[in-house]
Amino acid sequence: MRTLIQALKTKELRKKILFVLFIIIVYRIGSFIPTPGVKYSVVQECMGKMQTASENFIGLVNLFSGGAMLQLSIFALGVMPYITASIVVQLLRVVIPRFEALHKEGQSGEAKLTQYTRYLTIGLAVLQSTTILVTARSGALFNYQCDQVIPDGSVWNLVTMVLIMTGGTGLIMWMAELITDKGIGQGMSILIFMSICSGFLPQLWEIGWGTNGTDGDWVKFGIVVSVLVVILIFVDFVELCQRRVPVQYTRRMIGRKMYGGSSTYLPLKINMSGVIPPIFASSILAIPTLIAQFGKSDQSWVKWINSNLANTTSVWYIALYALMIVFFCFFYTSITFNPDETADNMKQYGGFIPGIRAGSATSRYLTYVMNRLNTVGAVYLLFVALIPTVLIMALGLNAQLPFGGTTILIIAGVGLDTLRQAKAQTEQFQYTGFLLENVDHTAEGK
Repeated sequence: MRTLIQALKTKELRKKILFVLFIIIVYRIGSFIPTPGVKYSVVQECMGKMQTASENFIGLVNLFSGGAMLQLSIFALGVMPYITASIVVQLLRVVIPRFEALHKEGQSGEAKLTQYTRYLTIGLAVLQSTTILVTARSGALFNYQCDQVIPDGSVWNLVTMVLIMTGGTGLIMWMAELITDKGIGQGMSILIFMSICSGFLPQLWEIGWGTNGTDGDWVKFGIVVSVLVVILIFVDFVELCQRRVPVQYTRRMIGRKMYGGSSTYLPLKINMSGVIPPIFASSILAIPTLIAQFGKSDQSWVKWINSNLANTTSVWYIALYALMIVFFCFFYTSITFNPDETADNMKQYGGFIPGIRAGSATSRYLTYVMNRLNTVGAVYLLFVALIPTVLIMALGLNAQLPFGGTTILIIAGVGLDTLRQAKAQTEQFQYTGFLLENVDHTAEGK
């Protein structure tokens, strides 16, 4: 709170905050503008009938779009194409040597990778918008509970709607980059944060208030809020935890000057994979559910999928969900952190870990440390991701819990990162740490 007050007192930071708020308002307005060709009244009726869990693929996309996907608005895709493109480009670094070379080139290489990410985002937006519209046209998007969402099923009308939704994704990507360049925080993360909060708070209030204030339960509301606050505090604590590996740099003579000889540390987070494992696990487990929607309801394989994989409280879903989170936790960390590359960089600049020889021994030691951290991180992710399921089963909320493991991790992570950047920019305009207060420095210099 003190950081926010100090930021509002500074003219430059106040302009940045107001600019971010303006972009957020534009983003939220676009989430309610229906795509031309959609029968808006039917869509609203369908949303009233449909109850979508927040942890399956449709619920995940709808969560990241702030509820715009099920409304089939111009921002229906939200930030999901950009997130998917960013993850794919990172994964391709392992497969395509050119991408790895660009990553090592520094700022110019990262700019090229960002350009590839934008192109891939547009391509994925075309694919995802086509899939959503075809699914909505067939009725599968709303579990066949309503039809005639798109009355005109002509090719020209569908192509026009795809172009409008793709253009909306491009506009969201541009607004996110504007926030990053001219505002405070990472633009895409802030838009995700606002999308989640836009549906999170009304659903949370609905637990206590109920429908028109009749069937609510304030005891369950208090339990959910208390658990949410405790989990957020726990997540913030874990996300700030680091394993600091000490690094010593030897002295080197360059010309007539001596360089090096300093001691520092290599910070390693407990959860280096972030929110990626729950997102991957939820998306993969939702694929059979999407396929089953196109099958006949009386078929045995459709019944098995609907009773085991479509139900987030079933034993099969929980077991597969947990195994996938653990797998992607180790897999994604191995891609984003390369012990061999880190050891080579340390050796190149004359650095070493005390008691560990430089080179391959350092790489093996870092691998050992990362495996231990990943084990703790995987248990931490499992704990956070499965708490909503436990609450659903214990309180009988019928899968209408307003937050899931993915939601909690995003809210805590984005909040911490934005607050950290705001504090860093605020300190640029605070000179108390450099100059003593109530001291006339000009008089002392005379």
